[in-house]
Amino acid sequence: MPQPIFSQQSFYFLQNLTNNNNRTWFNEHKAQYEDAIRSPALLLIETMQPHIKALSPHFTAVAKKAGGSLMRVHKDMRFSKDKTPYKTNIGIQFRHLSAKDVHAPAFYLHIANDECFLAAGIWRPNGPSLNQVREMISDNPNSWKNITGHSNFQRYFTLSGECLKTFPRGYSKDHPMIDDLRRKDFIAIHPLSKEEVLSESFTEIINQAYRASDDFMDYLCTALKLDY
Repeated sequence: MPQPIFSQQSFYFLQNLTNNNNRTWFNEHKAQYEDAIRSPALLLIETMQPHIKALSPHFTAVAKKAGGSLMRVHKDMRFSKDKTPYKTNIGIQFRHLSAKDVHAPAFYLHIANDECFLAAGIWRPNGPSLNQVREMISDNPNSWKNITGHSNFQRYFTLSGECLKTFPRGYSKDHPMIDDLRRKDFIAIHPLSKEEVLSESFTEIINQAYRASDDFMDYLCTALKLDY
């Protein structure tokens, strides 16, 4: 029988980190971080490797402490008003091989005490990429509607992210696809319960949801002229 990858200790550590978000506390509890967060996260990534490759050989699942699919626990505080040094969630990103940063197409997993979810798509793409996706939706609206309106996709995912308050340059406010063209993010979200995260079937739960986003990810990669 498979064993759960994450434990209640994972959530306890994240809560304690929220309450003690400083370098002194973290350095004193590094062993707990390794046991409750990083080691199970790396095991999950390793377990997901064949599933990600089956979805697309152009996405990666890299089980490394740094520079792989596990996102850093240290926050980038340069542009943040919140100067606490550590993230209080587990972030895992299975990126496209072409990816240089978090703004590329990816499958994502977020685990935190306040919210757990899976995501697929592109978060905050740069200007040229954003324009390419909008052009794809404008030129191929039926494919977009068929994919995002499919019953299996909607069973698992809801489109999310920020949108323009007006409408993008180059498109009429009366464009039939204006609601989707206003998007700044092309992200599909699947909520998770803590019980699912802690279950022995967690990797299969992830895999089933990601498979339901297959056509969605293919569409976005095609828009960006990337292999899927």
